[in-house]
Amino acid sequence: MKSAVLVFPGSNREGDVARALEHVSGSKPALVWHAETSLPAGTDLVVLPGGFSYGDYLRCGAIAARAAIMDAVRDHAARGGLVLGICNGFQILCESGLLPGVLVRNARLRFICREALLKVERNDTPFTRRYSKGAIVRYPVAHGEGNYTADAETLKRLEDEGRVVFRYVMADGRRDDTQVLNGAANSIAGIISEKLNVLGLMPHPENHVDPLVGPTDGRAMFESLVGALERA
Repeated sequence: MKSAVLVFPGSNREGDVARALEHVSGSKPALVWHAETSLPAGTDLVVLPGGFSYGDYLRCGAIAARAAIMDAVRDHAARGGLVLGICNGFQILCESGLLPGVLVRNARLRFICREALLKVERNDTPFTRRYSKGAIVRYPVAHGEGNYTADAETLKRLEDEGRVVFRYVMADGRRDDTQVLNGAANSIAGIISEKLNVLGLMPHPENHVDPLVGPTDGRAMFESLVGALERA
């Protein structure tokens, strides 16, 4: 698997993502600076990591979405290439038009840094094949603007098309939209594109990969990507 991790001014999770990818795939990803205009030849997977690109000025991800490298990312996605956006990366994917909706301030206007429980809504995507459908997984979250919102028509389309891949749940595994930690509509933690090749999610699977660090619930996402690309 040949992967590329984008780096914007203010990114701070590129090292975590690169280590997770290398740990699972055995190959070291390329770090691609935002001012570049092309991806490394043969890139299979592009990852937009977490952080505070451009200091979160304007809306989170709004400036990064207009960086030079994003034209190459859009072209990569249009060809069916895999794209993963985590936290700030999810915000950038929404601001760039690669995913619908927007991420706004958390409902209680507080930065949230904790572990969250998520339900895997589908396991037939390149990102989730190593999970069981309906599995409850634990990923860390660290964000101030993780409140996913969209107009009613967009939310209905996402639900009808099965494009909600991860959803926040309570300790007993129930969905409770009135208690979701950041206020996200329909308890949405992650969504996928129509072609199932672009995934954005707020929690951080890359931080739960290595048993030396702690839980390994995020490892299956990267194993899923390796397996999908091996089959391709």
